[in-house]
Amino acid sequence: MEDQKIYIIGAGLAGLVAALELEKAGFSPIILEKSHRVGGRIKTDQHDGFLLDHGFQVLNTAYPEVKKYLDLDALNLKTFDPGAVILDGSESYIITDPIRNPLKILGMAFSKVGTMLDKIKMFSLTRELKQKSFEEIFNSASLPTHQYLKKYGFSDQIIANFFKPFFRGVFLEMHLNTSSRMFEYVFKMFAMGHAAVPAKGMGEVPEMLRRQLSKTQIYFDSGVKEIIGNQINLENGSVITADRIIVAVQPDRIMPQMQGQFGQARSVLNLYFSTQKSFLARPMIGLLTRSQVVNNLVFMDDVSQEYSGNGRSLLSVTVLENVLEEKELIPIVQRELEEVSGIKAEFFKFVKSYSIYHALPVVEDLRYEIPFTECQVTDSVYLAGDYLLNGSINAAMRSGRTAAEAIVYSYVPTH
Repeated sequence: MEDQKIYIIGAGLAGLVAALELEKAGFSPIILEKSHRVGGRIKTDQHDGFLLDHGFQVLNTAYPEVKKYLDLDALNLKTFDPGAVILDGSESYIITDPIRNPLKILGMAFSKVGTMLDKIKMFSLTRELKQKSFEEIFNSASLPTHQYLKKYGFSDQIIANFFKPFFRGVFLEMHLNTSSRMFEYVFKMFAMGHAAVPAKGMGEVPEMLRRQLSKTQIYFDSGVKEIIGNQINLENGSVITADRIIVAVQPDRIMPQMQGQFGQARSVLNLYFSTQKSFLARPMIGLLTRSQVVNNLVFMDDVSQEYSGNGRSLLSVTVLENVLEEKELIPIVQRELEEVSGIKAEFFKFVKSYSIYHALPVVEDLRYEIPFTECQVTDSVYLAGDYLLNGSINAAMRSGRTAAEAIVYSYVPTH
């Protein structure tokens, strides 16, 4: 096994998990990473005393692959309170999980988020999806999520006040056209687990995977220009011949024969501001119902104090489908923050922004898993990435495991 030259393109979650599984099988893979660090789309920067994740991301503790590969205690996870704060102009309401927080159901019943029937249906849907298997979810009929919610009987009120702003932030699209399979899957995961972040930022997740590797070499600043057969052509002009290759990046970027097959993705803009203190004062996501620009926000230091080391509060703001230049957008966002908080716009000090152009893959045929034989595209090339299954951390990890299993199987003698 040691003499087999197995290369993994990309040190994101899929590539790192693939390397872990190959090591378990006795291989010593090599990872080629274009950037200077592991993580792919999951990154955390240190900037002006703050920890800044590249886009608002959370780790769901119910994800099976997360529990398989990560030591959640060692990550020192800080959890969000279940539910959300609805910021409706100058008013605010809280919606919570009635199963996880039964003592709060009375207060929720009298909130203006939705009708009493909506609260009953929320309870029913939560219980129903907790009992539904992943296979049942991904084999069920697919509807656009907005149609699914109407069919289930939810009112326009709760769809507008909760489901739209919340799942826009999850799906990164405005109209909830994403398949109901993905809605059920995400809703189930939020009902069963906790949304959390490592105390020191989401970048700790890929770093924990990297630290588990003992026989894998990672070459940073090693961008791949093209893969032809079993030959890897690097951007610096070097040529590598491999026995097996796992492509754990978008394959149409480096494989000519796959041009245009996997290119669709959703983008998002993440803006950070600092304030003297949080106006939410709780570890919950805030959903704006009347905003023209801001979809959701969260004070990261409400969740983990480590996100701020300079005494100020760190506000993460998510903007979808933005067409404005940053200098035009920032004052608009500040005014919308003033409207929901009562704090003057100029007190929201801009920190930094991240435009993430490939934040979430658009997957037409959503699946929870695929047979490992399906990730092989040539005699020597295998694919890994969440775009093969569904846009999630769990899918990225599972796809890496599947690709590694496919390679291991290819070395098993047949009779």
